[in-house]
Formats: sequence, C-alpha cells, structure tokens
Amino acid sequence: MKQLDCVLGIDMGTGGARVGIFDLKGTPIVFCEEPYPLYTPASGRAEQNPDEWWAAICKASRKAIEESGIDPSCIKGMSVDTTCCTVLLSGDDMVPLRPAIMWMDIRASEQAKRMYETGHDALKYNGYGMVSAECLPAKALWLKENEPELYHKATRFYECTDWLTYRLTGEYTASINCASSRWYYNSEEGGYPVDFYSTIGLEDLVEKLPPRVLAMGDLVGGLTAAAAEELGLVAGIPVGEGGADAFVGVIGLNAVQPGKLTLITGSSHLHIAQVKEAIHSKGVWGSYPDAIVKGLQMVEGGQTSTGSIVNWLKEQLCGNLKIQAAKEGCSVYDILNREAEALPIGADGIIALDFFQGNRTPYVDPDVRGMFYGLSLGHTPAHMYRAVIESICYGTETIIDSFRQAGFSPDGIVVSGGAVKSRFWLQTHADVCNVPIIVTKVTEGPCLGSAILGAVAGGVYPDIQTAAESMTTVDYTVEPDQQRHDAYMFYYEKYKEFYALAKDWMHSVTTHK
Repeated sequence: MKQLDCVLGIDMGTGGARVGIFDLKGTPIVFCEEPYPLYTPASGRAEQNPDEWWAAICKASRKAIEESGIDPSCIKGMSVDTTCCTVLLSGDDMVPLRPAIMWMDIRASEQAKRMYETGHDALKYNGYGMVSAECLPAKALWLKENEPELYHKATRFYECTDWLTYRLTGEYTASINCASSRWYYNSEEGGYPVDFYSTIGLEDLVEKLPPRVLAMGDLVGGLTAAAAEELGLVAGIPVGEGGADAFVGVIGLNAVQPGKLTLITGSSHLHIAQVKEAIHSKGVWGSYPDAIVKGLQMVEGGQTSTGSIVNWLKEQLCGNLKIQAAKEGCSVYDILNREAEALPIGADGIIALDFFQGNRTPYVDPDVRGMFYGLSLGHTPAHMYRAVIESICYGTETIIDSFRQAGFSPDGIVVSGGAVKSRFWLQTHADVCNVPIIVTKVTEGPCLGSAILGAVAGGVYPDIQTAAESMTTVDYTVEPDQQRHDAYMFYYEKYKEFYALAKDWMHSVTTHK
C-alpha cells in the first residue's frame, strides 16, 4: 500500500455521504460517494434513518481506501461535516429513538412563530426577523408537544454532527458551529441560553444537550477500534470536532479571514463572512461568536431559491433546447449560457424576482413568490434565463448591501458549488456586486474543510487559519467590469422597488385560502 501522509474528510449531505482523502497540501487523492434515501412522510416533513447514514459512510470509506491504495495508518487526522439542523434524540446509548428530523423539515413552523412572538433578546441572532422552523429549539419544542413520550424518555438531544462524532469516537460532544449558529449558544454569555429556553417552554432541554461544546478542529478523541473496523481504517486516528457542511466549506475555501465573503451555491445560496466585532442588524443573521474560528464572529445571509429556479426553467421551459443539446453534444445549460451572454444587460426588458420559495434574507419573508415583469412575444427561454441569473445576483447584492450597512464590506467573494460551472453566472455576480469572484482549485469546500479540521486535530497544523492557507489554492479570479456594474444598477434598483411595491399584494395572494 502507498505510504503517503494524508487526511480524511467525511461530508454528509442530504442525498448521500462523501469521503475524500487529501495529501497534507490539500491535493485530492480520491473522492467516493454513497447515496441514502430521504423519506417524506407528510407535507413539510423530511426524515432519514441514521443507520443508513452509517452504512453509506462505511461503504464510501472502504471504497476510498481501496481506490486510493493508501495505507490507512498514514491518515494523520479526520473530521466530519453534516447537514445543519438535522435533529436526533436518544438515551445515553446514542441509539436514536426515532428517525432523524431533517434540516428541511418545517413541521415546527408554529413553534418557531411562537418563539418569535416572545420578543426575547436572543432574536437578535435572527436579524430581528422570523425564527426558522429548521432550528433545533423549534424542533425540540415540536417533539415535546407532539411526541411527549419520546421527548421525556430521551436523555440526549443533538444534531447529526454530534451523532456521527459519537459513532467515530464514543464521545458525546457538540460543535460550537451548530450550537452557536442554530441553538442560540453564546460562548461569551454563559453558553446555552437557559432564560430563552425557559421562556419558550424548553426549560428541561439544556440537561439533554451535550455538556461538552468544542470548537471546530479541537481533538475529540481517537477513532475507536469498532468504528475503524467498519470504516476500513485503523484505530486511534485523531478525530477533530466538525460542523455544518456550509460552514465547514468556508474553511475548505480559505475564507476564514475577515474581508472575504463565502458564496456557497447550489439549489440555494448561502453567504458567510467572518468579522472581528459583534454585529446584530436587521436582515443579517448572527453574529455568532467562535462559530468557525475562535476569536471571530460569523455573519450569514441566504437565498432560498437560486439553482432550483434555474433547474425549474430548464426542465419546464426548455424542451426544444434538449433536442438541440443532444444534436450538439452539449448540455442545455451550455446553450442557455451562450445565448443569454449574447443578450444585453436587463434581458431586453425582463426583470425577475427570485422569491420562488420566499425570501430568506434580508427581508425574511416566506409569503412572497417569484415573478417576471416585461415578458413579450419576442422573448425566448434565453431571455428568461438571463433574467433569472440577474435576479439571483441582485438577491446576492441585497444581502451584501445589508452586510455593508451593518459594517462589513467584502473585498472578495470566494465561490463554490454549481455556479462555478458557468463563467457567465460568475461574471454576472462580479459585475452586479462589483467585487472580485475567487474560485479555488478544489471546489468541494465541505469535504476539504473536514479534512483540514482533521489536520488541525492531528497536529499537522497549529490552527484552522494556517491549515486552510496551506491546503487551499486559488485557481482563478473573475474581476468586475465597472461599466457593466453601472449598467446593472438601474435594474438592481428596480428589482428592489419591485419587492417594495408588490409585497403586500403578493402576501394577500399567497396566503389566500
């Protein structure tokens, strides 16, 4: 077997588990992925079976070792990232009492509304906006009210990251990343918010939560012999505390210093930045102390619908382009990008709203929906595609504007995810936001981020910043064009006016029974 010092990252997404092995400079050696099913037992609900998580992780790990030919004893450290707000409960044996309630599950919307109505000071972390039904406290309250026998039987209440860390090490810990950003935990104000939990009827929750809250990259313990056997690894590998996939992705993109904004793209967009001082401002989530790097605060924004709108347009309105793409031997997106790029800024008079599933930030408005203005008989799917891309970029700019108003102005945007495949999309982001777009060589930020945390836990590097700097490399930068930025500003202002003018009308239609 190959004798090469390396680190391993486990990336648990909604659809499957990915295991990546990297050398100590961050060069990928192998990626292996295994799927697992998502169960949707009722509208607004989503669950998964933790046993199926573990089976997929073990299979992917064994495959990665086999395909790489690496001697497992050469692995100097490992860590994990998982979906955030995926909640479990169990006894002290850590055997879940019910399927995991997934991050996307919104059954706790009524509980979240009541949490918001308390007006508690903790709501500053929500940008003084609505509480997300996805968060652990809301789901805990739902379980207490709707499955009381299980809730009271449980002695432990935690997230997916904590369960997986236990399976690896036998240690019951929480990641400050999830606790700070979604549980209202504040390391500077005494930890768990006992007063807030009591206010919302969860005074007994704190005793169930992990008492040991660790920073990402802290050494949790060594890989147990039982876990090592199932994973095809060796016992004793240092396991670092992990965190939520998007936030671990910030580390894998080396956006851990103040000044950089991380833009993680996919079905939705997530915007994450590090700041030196606490920020609590309307429309800005956070700031969360120590959530990614000790001594810094994390701020966050997000767009609910981005790539999902693009996919909707491709699937519903571009049937003729599928035939053309097959003839040309390319993808529908290749044709859309080519044709849209040839159109003028403003898509020949079309302005779109990207609120197909509401607005996450800065408006925090679940009752608005998507819209197109300016459609005429002369417009094509490429026009609508361009309008959608522009609207997504305008949405990103509204979030960056809210950051600027709160005191943070990015000097660069590091991008990962599906948007990296489209140079047109990247250039539009750069031009609208008037900020350089940075693309790293390894765009699988979460998996590399987990490996970086493993490198810190294993003592390869002294801290996250040093490890991220040493294990990431910039591939290229997309610079903004000032003239194009100026031209976009007319449409950007109209985009903002569009929401202000139409929101009340949209609310009445959306909520009409």
